[in-house]
Amino acid sequence: MTQTTTRVLEPSDLGAALAVLESEPVANAFVTSRVRIAGLDPWRLGGEMWGWYAGGQLRSLCYSGANLVPICATPEAVRAFADRARRAGRRCSSIVGPAEPTAQLWRLLEPGWGPAREVRANQPVMVTESPSADVAPDPLVRRVRKDEMDLLMPACVAMFTEEVGISPLAGDGGLLYQARVAELIAAGRSFARIEDGKVVFKAEIGATTAQACQIQGVWVAPEFRGRGHSETGMAAVLRYALADVAPIVSLYVNDYNTPARKAYRRIGFRETGAFMSVLF
Repeated sequence: MTQTTTRVLEPSDLGAALAVLESEPVANAFVTSRVRIAGLDPWRLGGEMWGWYAGGQLRSLCYSGANLVPICATPEAVRAFADRARRAGRRCSSIVGPAEPTAQLWRLLEPGWGPAREVRANQPVMVTESPSADVAPDPLVRRVRKDEMDLLMPACVAMFTEEVGISPLAGDGGLLYQARVAELIAAGRSFARIEDGKVVFKAEIGATTAQACQIQGVWVAPEFRGRGHSETGMAAVLRYALADVAPIVSLYVNDYNTPARKAYRRIGFRETGAFMSVLF
């Protein structure tokens, strides 16, 4: 092996890859959770895992699937990953990861891959290890049952469309998205307040590892906004996450979403870093 090199990792590289991933448990929770379930076989993982080696040791990773995700990536590693990505051509729908390496990766790829549909350069990462001391959990927020899939799905579609700017039902008619929603419900990681057959508040615990988990998909029905449901609902989901899933709970939010950032701070989350997302 040369002094510095990149290659597609193989199943036999799993231990070394997990050592890199688990060195930053919050930032890497999404990819770590996938690797823990699927290993490094590209078919099961849904993409390739690229490794960057220095002095024969695995130092940095890049997941290349539906998303392109730099992981613990040094500037030299980012340049190597950008070269590989350019040769392969764009197959991802987004580039997402810690802000600094993601910004460098996008600068290198933009001439060939741009323009992007949207660039979100600063998405604060927020974490907490404790239940909310100041906001009481909503007692009506609970796990969504399997027989409530049809009730939840419209809320999930509305949240995704509002957040990403396109409908998750485009392309394959929403089959993959529906499968993911069903998977989270079956795993007991989908939560909602449902009144008279309507979702008032919902959120999911998406990525999960033994060290950390990530809350996603937070949404309040428009007619119920401004009543504190996001705070009390999130306090309830946080309680479940800490009790049942992991000792650290994280999320990331758009920097321009000032009300959400304030609400999460009131619940007890603190900002510890930033992600960046490039959407195609």
